[in-house]
Amino acid sequence: MMSYSAVVNDHFLNPRNVGPMEAPDARGQAGSPQAGEFAVLHLRVRRGRIAEARFQTFGCGPAIAACSLLTEWVRGKRLDQARALTCTELVEMLGGLPEDKLFCAELALAALRDALAGLP
Repeated sequence: MMSYSAVVNDHFLNPRNVGPMEAPDARGQAGSPQAGEFAVLHLRVRRGRIAEARFQTFGCGPAIAACSLLTEWVRGKRLDQARALTCTELVEMLGGLPEDKLFCAELALAALRDALAGLP
């Protein structure tokens, strides 16, 4: 993963918040297990803020890194702040991604949006 930023490499080699969550308040999914890369995101919400986030993904290093970074970023955020996150912002936090890997950030963000859709 030499062509990726230090942030992407770190989150790929040392992913945070990996695995399922018992009794999440919200669950979001993006992609499809039958069609390739996919991500599942679980959220726990307390007093209008995301208290915990965990992910599971099947994908390349940048997809793992994007999901890992996303779970760290959303912690403590209000739901409206999480809803306002853009793909461009996530890519910037990752230190950039090659054009052919931008879908990895989109995958993580789509899982977040799917999870947030079920919350007030």
